Amino acid sequence: MPATINGYRCKLINKILFATSQDEVQRFIDAAIKGLKEHKVHDYIISRFLDKTVQNLEDFNPCDYNAQQWANIQMSKIVFNRIKTSISKVVN
Repeated sequence: MPATINGYRCKLINKILFATSQDEVQRFIDAAIKGLKEHKVHDYIISRFLDKTVQNLEDFNPCDYNAQQWANIQMSKIVFNRIKTSISKVVN
């Protein structure tokens, strides 16, 4: 795990961009969340991590990416929002 949560986010976004399938995107995200939980990161911090990652992805311009990368970005936002919903149900 990188030294900072921002480094971890950047590494995950790179993996998402270069994934070869939507299943791979899902696996990378699941592994990242599992890694955060294994390092005993609080659910609130994980929720903020998800929010900031989605915000970073929303700032991307579709003209800068190929079709696979853009599909990966869209898929990852769906997965992140689904995870965030499940975390917020646990916290509340």
